[in-house]
Amino acid sequence: MEQQESQPSGGGKMDSTTLAIGLGGTGLLGCMGMVLAVIIIIGVIVECAIGVLLWPLVLICHIFGCGGGGGAQVDQDAVVRAYKSDGTGPLEADSVPADLLQVIRDAGNQCTQIGPIVIAAQIQQVSGWNRSLVGPDGREGISQMPPDKFTKFGEDHDDNGKTSALDAEDSIMAQGKYLCSLAGDVKQLVNDNTVTGNALDLTLAAYDVGEEAIKQARGVPDTAQVQSYIAGIRSQFALYSGAIKPPDGSPYPTMSAYPTLTTGQ
Repeated sequence: MEQQESQPSGGGKMDSTTLAIGLGGTGLLGCMGMVLAVIIIIGVIVECAIGVLLWPLVLICHIFGCGGGGGAQVDQDAVVRAYKSDGTGPLEADSVPADLLQVIRDAGNQCTQIGPIVIAAQIQQVSGWNRSLVGPDGREGISQMPPDKFTKFGEDHDDNGKTSALDAEDSIMAQGKYLCSLAGDVKQLVNDNTVTGNALDLTLAAYDVGEEAIKQARGVPDTAQVQSYIAGIRSQFALYSGAIKPPDGSPYPTMSAYPTLTTGQ
């Protein structure tokens, strides 16, 4: 696999306004209320201090505590590495719903540029694992794909006789196929010097706002929406890679402690 020399977009450069817009856009502020708002403020302080966005670390430490005494298990160096990585490492199995583990792995193993960690983190960002979410722009299901893209990439993966974006397995496999297709297009655009930047960031930006937008920007668009979208996904690599773990026997809060947490583009 080719190594990307450019640094991830938005890594440690988002201000508090961008962060608030990003988290507000994903529904976090509305669902968690003032308690999470306080956590977000702490997260901004953490970001400024160590140069990366680490709200999952703040969230888990707020719930379980960190350090000794049975608190959350945190590998701080691994957290930073995860944020800056391409997300192609092994997925922490306990961090995702058990019935979706295999399809997430399958979706993330369709090409070398996209891994299961990216699939899981993007799901958390766009839907909060809400399988029946319908977005205001017509996007449906757990992966919140543009309807025309689901029509192109969606298949009856679970063999239940229908292909539907509201079917989690169909949606996740289509998500992986679409990301891989975008990754291939991004590689060609980079080779042609049409765009520059980190390959994964460009791929995620294209998923969020379309390929034409990154072509016009000649890279990742410098907008609050796109920058916070990418940083929001990257910030969760630590959870899904196992760099941050709840205490033994405790559920991962991103999908279990707050089952009503839903987002959407």
